[in-house]
Amino acid sequence: MVKLVDKKNIDKIAGILYRILRFQEIFTHIIEINNPDISPCVYAMWHENQFSIHGIKDKSNLNVLISNSKDGEIISNTVEKWGFKVVRGSSARKGCVSSTIHLISMLKNGECAAIMVDGPRGPLHKVKGGAIKLAKETGAPIVPMHWYSPQKTFISLPSWDKIKIPAGPCYIINLYGEPIYVKPDDDEAKIALQIKASLEELAARAPEEYKKAKELKLWKKYQQCKSVRKN
Repeated sequence: MVKLVDKKNIDKIAGILYRILRFQEIFTHIIEINNPDISPCVYAMWHENQFSIHGIKDKSNLNVLISNSKDGEIISNTVEKWGFKVVRGSSARKGCVSSTIHLISMLKNGECAAIMVDGPRGPLHKVKGGAIKLAKETGAPIVPMHWYSPQKTFISLPSWDKIKIPAGPCYIINLYGEPIYVKPDDDEAKIALQIKASLEELAARAPEEYKKAKELKLWKKYQQCKSVRKN
């Protein structure tokens, strides 16, 4: 069987994906709700919501943990083209030590990190220890995040994680939970349950928060603010 992805065409595929996503950006409208705007912090989301980082305003201050797989290399190249910082590794595989050390350094330098807490290959919605270790080592809080839209243009792909992406005109919210501070002697299993509970609560609350945002015309106000800043 011919391999569709190899070292020679990864950058080409990433370039194509980037151009597709840049075109989609014209039609993607994301507003943030309750982002505590703490720097440094560790943004934590399910793997299905990994593209929610696009709604974070300060991309140059965000370090995104992406796996060392070939798929991860395509995503990594694409994410870098978008202006994010990329750290290759895993919270559960070989490469964990170097990526963790790098992220600890960045957090101590005042930058933020983003981790898909059930990545890179699941199990689905099972919180692994990477984000918790970072919070313990640096004192930076974990900020759970979830993105949501009820529109038909907000689709789930047929992957193990059912990753969610906009495909056409789409209005989305990025919803943030209360910061979770982790002490060095805290039980990691209990913190994992706390993160999971927060992410589940955000998912349950998202439809109502979306409805409120629509009633308050927050997308229109956000676009007006962007126009004022440009002028």
